[in-house]
Amino acid sequence: MKQPLVKRVKRVLEHEGSILDFYSDYMELPDGKVEKWDYVEHRKGAAAVVPVLPDGRILMVRQYRNALNRYTIEIPAGSRDSVTEPTIECASRELEEETGYRCDHLEFLLSLRTTVAFCNEMVDVYVAADLVPTEQHLDEGEFIELEAYSLEELCDLVYQGVIQDSKTVAALMAYKNKYQK
Repeated sequence: MKQPLVKRVKRVLEHEGSILDFYSDYMELPDGKVEKWDYVEHRKGAAAVVPVLPDGRILMVRQYRNALNRYTIEIPAGSRDSVTEPTIECASRELEEETGYRCDHLEFLLSLRTTVAFCNEMVDVYVAADLVPTEQHLDEGEFIELEAYSLEELCDLVYQGVIQDSKTVAALMAYKNKYQK
């Protein structure tokens, strides 16, 4: 079935941020009317990692998220340094920066888009096993607590609504499906 044509007529930059740009898009709909839609551009993309400890528990980061006005439990993640940085390098760097562990071999798990209704953010997720302790290298203004959970505990936290971060939920479910059959 052929989809009716929706066409962007104009894009106006409303605010340029350090990682995100905010636009007003003027969209012509199939009935000919023009509507204003919000669009958020994530300029660099990101990477995340599921760090698996030798006992099978998964290392998670607890950090304050301003948009929710609360602390969240998430997998380690961060933006690429540039659009050309391979996401596997970003994931490796973020793993060590946020957790104080490194891994010599990251395995690709999945790619996802976090909020397709209004943002183009793309995140590649990797799995890290055989973790080697090093040191955390947190960014200025970054305060992270580390917590280790079994996969079962994490799934329960997802189903209870405690973990709601889309990249974390998707990564945990994909990890469970791929590795815990």
